[in-house]
This record gives sequence, structure tokens and C-alpha cells, in this order.
Amino acid sequence: MAKHDRFSPAITWRAFFILGSLSASVFAAGPSNAPPELAQVGLPDATEIARILVQFRQTGIAGDYFLDFELRSLPRRGEEKSFQGKMWGSRNTDGSITRVALKGSDALEQRLLVQNGGRAVVWRLVDQRVAELDVAKLFEPVVPGVNLTAFDLQMPFLYWPGVTLEKIARMRGRPAHIFIFRPPATFAAKNPEVGAVRAYLDTQYNAPTQIETIGKDGRVTKTLSLLDLKKVGEQWIPKSFEVRDESTRDKTRLVVTSAALNLALPSVTFAPASLMDDISRPAAERILKISP
Repeated sequence: MAKHDRFSPAITWRAFFILGSLSASVFAAGPSNAPPELAQVGLPDATEIARILVQFRQTGIAGDYFLDFELRSLPRRGEEKSFQGKMWGSRNTDGSITRVALKGSDALEQRLLVQNGGRAVVWRLVDQRVAELDVAKLFEPVVPGVNLTAFDLQMPFLYWPGVTLEKIARMRGRPAHIFIFRPPATFAAKNPEVGAVRAYLDTQYNAPTQIETIGKDGRVTKTLSLLDLKKVGEQWIPKSFEVRDESTRDKTRLVVTSAALNLALPSVTFAPASLMDDISRPAAERILKISP
């Protein structure tokens, strides 16, 4: 694993940002001939389920961090495209918070501030003004031509009250709790196409091996998967992950190209109004190159 930095078959992650919620968990490989289902015995009670979710929400990279990344659009048919991005991450009293800057095909820089938690919100720089993104627009691409959306970055479902433990099953060789998150009425009213979100959480580390968005008809419409991890200092961070549209089979891959950890970012970095301003990268000596 150390040679290729790939997880096989059971290194998993806490929801990436996914971009604002990076994991430091690494799992040992499970047996390749393990049965796909486990006996449904000893499922956690309501108190234990609540504890698992609270612990999961609180995990992630320690301290403030900065990432350079490349966003690759990989359509099943048509031309592939690549976009360059930057990300600053931290935590506040509400939860994880992430600032994202991404250059689109028109060379204009798209800027978002993504706050997760019980009071989840996304701000976006639009026409030289900062606007709070309406819940109905969470599923719009962060840049045209990619599958990645503000919903994928924010993952607000982690705080939805409608959560049930469906069963325990094997995922990538390890037992996982399969949670179903159902949207609250206010969210569902503006996004009627979303029936639920399914998350496979490893039973030991409470980290998801896979996340699926489910439509009203019960079919999976989008799948979010981790591809690689990279150890930076004493922490493991996602090196790449993929978002797949299950109807078109188009993919969007996010690849982290460099990282700086254990930073002390000024609080203004994560102020909505500061999206109007350019934010400098950390000093070059603090940034570690991860991939081309």
C-alpha cells in the first residue's frame, strides 16, 4: 500500500470535503473471500447510532490546511477537461468549513465558502458580490461540465434528523453500517428529486467507504468514492476521489496535487465577505508536492 498510496481493499475515509471533511483513517485489508452480508445481530441502539454519527462529524484533518487540486471531467463520450483549484480548510463551532477557488473553462475563478454542521450554508461569489446559495441550487455543477456540486462538498445529509441504520454488510472486505439519511421537508421541497442518501460507515472507524445519492424511485443517481490516500507527515489525507453520474456514467475526478498541513490561517480566510478578496497560498516551504 505504501508503494502506490492506494487503498486496497479497505482503506476508507470520512466524507471529503469531502472537501471540508478529510479523513485520517487507514484500515487493514479484510479477507478477499469474505461473505457479502453479515448476520443482522447486535445492531446498535439509538444511543449508539447517535454516538457513531457525532464521532464521525468530529473527525478530520487536525488543524488548518491548504490543498492544491486538479478537477478532471471524464465524460463517457466527448472531450475530457481539466480545471485547477485551491482549497483552505478549518473547523469552527458549527463544524467543518472550507473555502474553494476553482478556475473554469472561461478562466474566471469560481469561489465558494462551504459551512457544514447543523446550520449548513454555502456562499458563492457571483458577479462581484457574495451571495448565499439557495438550497435548490446545491446540485448545480461548481463549474460547467463537471459532476461535482456544492452538495458533494458540503454533505449536509450528515446532520439530517431522518437517519436509520439499514443493516450491516461487507463493503470492500470490511463490515460496515449502512445508514440511510432522508432529507427534511424544507430540503425535499426544493430538491424533490432526492429521496435519500446512503452511507457505508466502517463499523470500527465510523468512516464511509462509499456514499450514494438515491432518487425518489429508489435508484442510485450518483456515487462518491475514494480512490487513493497519501500520508503527509503523520496524517493520511485523500489523494483522489471520484464522483460518478449513474445515468450518464460520466465521471469527475478530484486529484490533490500538493498540501500544507498544521497551518494557522487567519479567521478572515473563512469570512463570507472575504470571497471578494484574493487569498495567498502558504509559503512555498510549507507546501508538499503530492502528485503531478
